[in-house]
Amino acid sequence: MHQTWLSSTFLGRLRNTTREELLRLGTPITYPPHRALLEQGDDSRHVLLITSGVVKVVGKAESGYDMLLAVRLAGDMVGEMAAFEERPRSGTVIACGDVTARIIQVRALEAFLSRYPDAMRAVRHMLCARLRWANRRRIDFQAYDSLTRLARVLAELCQAYAQPVPGGDDRRRDLGVTLTQKELASLAGLKLNTAEKSLAALTAQGLVERSYRNITICDVPKLLEFAKVMADNP
Repeated sequence: MHQTWLSSTFLGRLRNTTREELLRLGTPITYPPHRALLEQGDDSRHVLLITSGVVKVVGKAESGYDMLLAVRLAGDMVGEMAAFEERPRSGTVIACGDVTARIIQVRALEAFLSRYPDAMRAVRHMLCARLRWANRRRIDFQAYDSLTRLARVLAELCQAYAQPVPGGDDRRRDLGVTLTQKELASLAGLKLNTAEKSLAALTAQGLVERSYRNITICDVPKLLEFAKVMADNP
């Protein structure tokens, strides 16, 4: 599969030969938009390696409240926590558009990781990065106001997934993922009306531009400075 993988993704961290071997594992599958790839509470023991498209990871509380937990792109792996722990799925993974993936059973993945040390290192890096993201959201909830919390989420999504704007300079980036304001509010732990006001404030300050379900970062260094996010955060 000849394509460029973002360095923030699992596939982007692998050597070329390791990546090629991994992309031969498992069974290819295609999902239409809005289809659930994995269901919260399910006992299946496989992972999904996303090869094209975008998915969202949603968790449902016992009260019925749905919360967006994460966004994953082509090159990312999902479902590894339940597969490795042999516990029920902790969230539902939903296709945002057309998605292709490879279904890899956990035993096949474990055997692969034992043969390729760089893949094992990439898994550890991936899990640590996701834990750091979760820890930062917990700290943000107590340490920052709503405007800064939303800016920090946008800044970290920008660092991981943003794409250059055609014809623009390096300071200007498209966020790289399509999110509703409700989903952004969920990621930042904010009420919807608070997130809407915060996003409007960031727009008024010239840090972001909004169009239909799309956000452009107008000045990445300024957003990082405003959000108090270090430039080398993963």
